[in-house]
Amino acid sequence: MQRWLSSLRSFFQFCIRRGWMQNNVADGISAPKSPKLLPKTLDVDQTAQFVAVEGDDFINKRDRALLELIYSSGLRLAEVTSLDLKDIDWGEAMLTVTGKGRKTRLLPIGSMAITALKDWLVARKQYTQDNEPALFTTQRGGRISHRAVQMRMQQLSISQGMDNPIHPHMLRHSFASHMLESSGDLRLVQELLGHANISTTQIYTHLDFQHLAKVYDKAHPRAGRKTDSVDDEC
Repeated sequence: MQRWLSSLRSFFQFCIRRGWMQNNVADGISAPKSPKLLPKTLDVDQTAQFVAVEGDDFINKRDRALLELIYSSGLRLAEVTSLDLKDIDWGEAMLTVTGKGRKTRLLPIGSMAITALKDWLVARKQYTQDNEPALFTTQRGGRISHRAVQMRMQQLSISQGMDNPIHPHMLRHSFASHMLESSGDLRLVQELLGHANISTTQIYTHLDFQHLAKVYDKAHPRAGRKTDSVDDEC
């Protein structure tokens, strides 16, 4: 219906330019609202399963470090592929990230990601020249592309035994959801994700509520909740 109405508006606008009509009769019609779908996330065990890439060759060490870093710091795909070696403060275990609108933010790096990154830097020397600034590179020695990361994650979804294909933003969503579940601090999650408005971050409160509701239903001996049968007068 939204596409149909958009097509009509465009068609009538074309008619106005041709002089066949004076007004766009579709302007006063409101389009139906699309439901806001919650982002898909992995639980903690699923995330651990996915990022635990085995192997000591160039590709496996790179993939393990890349996945650990995305999940550790909640990075976007464009952010992780644009990282340079100089962006990591090894002494403080911090990362300088350039996000949307060229805004930079400082993020902590978890210990598992630090270990994986150090292993990767040893393997990186095999195929990468000393003058290459990119943190994550290919066997050809250049910066890894968005598409290469997406393809590797699709392949790893199979080799790591995941039920569904995992994409980079799913790890970012999982990071946000797990941080909110543990801390309950929405402002903290907003800062870590680099959201300009907290309304963007608030979608994770719905995920957190769903998590709490599921835990309650499973854990409480007298739960048996059916939300559609609650007495409105209570």
